[in-house]
Amino acid sequence: MQVTPQIISLFATMNYHEAKDFVLFKLKKELRPTLYYHNFQHTLDVCNSAEMLAVMEKVDAEGRTLLLTAALFHDTGFFWQYENNEVLACDFARQTLPRFLYSQQQIEIVCQLIMATQLPHQPKNHLERIICDADLDYLGREDFFITALRLHREWSENSSRKLSFKDWYSGQLAFVKQHEYFTQAAANLRNYRKKINLFQIGELLELLDTSMNGKNISANSSSDMV
Repeated sequence: MQVTPQIISLFATMNYHEAKDFVLFKLKKELRPTLYYHNFQHTLDVCNSAEMLAVMEKVDAEGRTLLLTAALFHDTGFFWQYENNEVLACDFARQTLPRFLYSQQQIEIVCQLIMATQLPHQPKNHLERIICDADLDYLGREDFFITALRLHREWSENSSRKLSFKDWYSGQLAFVKQHEYFTQAAANLRNYRKKINLFQIGELLELLDTSMNGKNISANSSSDMV
């Protein structure tokens, strides 16, 4: 019997779980140790957030698999360079996913989702909105501050942009203020805690200002006594 393309497509199902094992092993083994934020754990975190949001947003099975695959690959460009690496992640996905029975059309959707994670986020469809929200899920969680500290340390050691602790949190304040979740599920789940985090960033900056002003007054007083 001649096998038609329609019959072939029934067997050519995406093997996400094997792809996940392959990519996670590579991330664990090959990412540089100074990636304190964009690491193996972050990829797992985005995958988990994407899966949760996909269920809440009632995404179908194929859409969920494509979304999770994009979450899995979205930071693999860090194997090669620190900044502007989404295109490299797409190249890696195009090279890797055929062996896990992804079609060219499915791979291109995955790559579009990866590119949607490039900041500033400008999603064009439902799946892109979900992956953008999953990527910044931590903004509305209780682990926001420790996660932001990891990112600050990572930038300090890998990026040409060096920021003081105060300047970093001033940037975080501006970023969180302007940020909005794209999906209703993420907004319902994270907006309340995000408001608390925003308030606490403001408190932290006030404390830093008070501390710095106190040091300046002390230094000036000591100088006057000389």
